[in-house]
Amino acid sequence: MNICYLLPIFALLLIPLSSDVLAESSSYVVKMPTGSASPDAPYYWQSEKDGSTTGIIEILVGDSVVWKNADTAVHTVTSGTSDEGPDDIFDSRMMSPGEGFPHEFSEPGNYPYYCLLHPWMIGEVIVTEGYSVIPGVGKDVGDGSIFFDVEYSFNRILSTATVDEDGKSITLDIVGVTKSDDNNLEIVLPPALVSGPFVVFVDDEIVEFEHTYDGDISILIIPSEANSETITIVGTTVVPEFGTVVMAVMIISISMIIIAHNRFKIQI
Repeated sequence: MNICYLLPIFALLLIPLSSDVLAESSSYVVKMPTGSASPDAPYYWQSEKDGSTTGIIEILVGDSVVWKNADTAVHTVTSGTSDEGPDDIFDSRMMSPGEGFPHEFSEPGNYPYYCLLHPWMIGEVIVTEGYSVIPGVGKDVGDGSIFFDVEYSFNRILSTATVDEDGKSITLDIVGVTKSDDNNLEIVLPPALVSGPFVVFVDDEIVEFEHTYDGDISILIIPSEANSETITIVGTTVVPEFGTVVMAVMIISISMIIIAHNRFKIQI
């Protein structure tokens, strides 16, 4: 048989595979709003991913960011910093009003960027591989000395994680739009942050979930809906209320009591 007849068949077989691969990556828009050319503007960037205006956006390897000039002035999106200059990773050149500039990120890392014409316009793309991160979970507890960077995989963004000492729980706020039809949250929980057994609420309703372990670390897979707003994980313990400073004060106080008690006994 002539192999030329087989080539169209092979091509058709490869189409679904290619579509699946493309479906795994996402594209996010960051706009430069009207007036952003002024150093007195309230903000210089607006992310459609989570509504943030910091210019900082967190994505996964293979995702793309599209910067769009919604201002009336010309801008650039140039990788690097205003102090050290361009690092030649990406550069939009001059972007007139209404124009856009896409860039796909194939390697994990932190990619600062700025506008050459308006160097106060700075931002950063944080590219992670596999898991996103909620930084500093537990800083709002005790003296803030004990905290964790919590990893998760989700088709939306977990903007904040609030620890409730009395309720022995962590509440996760969900923002942004869904990137896929899989609304399951996979989250990695260190036992020193919160320990099980767990009860999980999605928008104040108890849900069933999967719980596995990686050593002593808990991995929860929690179902949600595309419009869910909060997820609360209730455990048996949460990050200790007393940080290192408070514990030191307690130890010193107890030591003083013991010394005073011993002296009192000697005097008797």
